[in-house]
Amino acid sequence: MDLDIKGKRALVTASSKGLGLGCAEALAEAGVDLVMNARSEGPLAKAAEDIRARFKVEVTEVAADITTEDGRADVLAAAGKVDILVTNAGGPPPGLWSDWDRNDFIAALDANMLTPIALMKILLPGMMDQGWGRVVNITSQSVKAPIPVLGLSNAARAGLTGYVAGTARQVAPSGVTINNLLPGIHATDRADALDKGVSQQQNISLEDATAQRQATIPARRYGTRQEFGAACAFLCSQHAGFIVGQNILLDGGAVNTTL
Repeated sequence: MDLDIKGKRALVTASSKGLGLGCAEALAEAGVDLVMNARSEGPLAKAAEDIRARFKVEVTEVAADITTEDGRADVLAAAGKVDILVTNAGGPPPGLWSDWDRNDFIAALDANMLTPIALMKILLPGMMDQGWGRVVNITSQSVKAPIPVLGLSNAARAGLTGYVAGTARQVAPSGVTINNLLPGIHATDRADALDKGVSQQQNISLEDATAQRQATIPARRYGTRQEFGAACAFLCSQHAGFIVGQNILLDGGAVNTTL
């Protein structure tokens, strides 16, 4: 399918690896020029060069911490006019409800709620002025079904979801859509970290920990960054203009819910 967004310009944060990279690759395949961001310069430069070579699009990379004001300023200065925004940031660490103090919650909110909101506030006016724009926030399946050990993530991402629910309806008349993608477990570094934690906690092998988690997913496997990226690219396409303020699960059926 031709997504009809060739020549558009997209900012994809945390895009040197994992789900962010999957989104960047899928948009580049559709002919979209990219501004890629991540904290580590080496992996980011490698990912950007690979995308340039494979898809022949313009790629600007900015190594910066997008969760800080200075980092956002650097990224936005390099980005210029942006038609598509894909927000992404690593999730906060797992733990128990009794482990976290105020500073832990503030850090989680900064990364997974306030940073996407800050980027939207800056970039949405330009999209509205031109009468077209796409925003996709990468959140988590925990928005639909909270994960006990990920209470920091549950809280921050639920807050972002509430903000998007109201904001998406306000900007839609200007031809701008905002939607959220809710990943379940995908084959990324995050999945590896969670499985290693289970492995250590239960004193089992990493392979057994992975198999144990995969058995809880109806699809009996982890998702891939490529299929996640394809869903993101579709939401950014000309064909998705009637999809507004939605929270779309990509979890292999793991969340057992009717709606």
